[in-house]
Amino acid sequence: MEKKIQSMVTDTKIVDTTSNPAPLGLCAFGMTTVLLNIHNIGFTELDSMILGMGVFFGGFAQILAGLMEFKKNNTFGTTAFTAYGVFWLTLVTLIILPKMGITAAPSKMAMGFYLSTWGLFTLMLFIGTFRISRALQFVFGSLTILFFLLAIGDFTGNPIYTQIAGYEGIICGLIAIYTGLAQVLNELYQEEVCPLGARQ
Repeated sequence: MEKKIQSMVTDTKIVDTTSNPAPLGLCAFGMTTVLLNIHNIGFTELDSMILGMGVFFGGFAQILAGLMEFKKNNTFGTTAFTAYGVFWLTLVTLIILPKMGITAAPSKMAMGFYLSTWGLFTLMLFIGTFRISRALQFVFGSLTILFFLLAIGDFTGNPIYTQIAGYEGIICGLIAIYTGLAQVLNELYQEEVCPLGARQ
């Protein structure tokens, strides 16, 4: 009887019925990135539209996606979405606090180191994407370049680097949006409607 019970416990499997949070995180990241880099090109001001998106969609939505990935035992997704969600919150904080007179604005040198640190972090995650899909390789590869271009722009004080980063960042954001929505459509249609170059 004891062996039978032990066998029943051993054979029990937990079925994951939760939805895939990656599309939410990718679209939140992608849409906010596109809007910020439209500003970096010089088309819009850094106003409440971008800051609002940064806090709620780029920030909270990505953190939510990261927590959902935690439940799905996805270390990469948990780390990436939670970290970039907090990135958006810190970026908005760096902009808002000086405007409120609470603290001094960070220097260009400080922002260069801030962006370089995020670039190194992203580079390590980019290496991890070689185990996932071509689409994510492009997202994280282009994001790594984006961070370093922005950092060079701050270190040198040359706005050309920031403008180049703006165009490159829009491409990065659009690919992230595509990757997220492609996952939604592929799941709905139960076939690869939108190719992602998934690792076999």
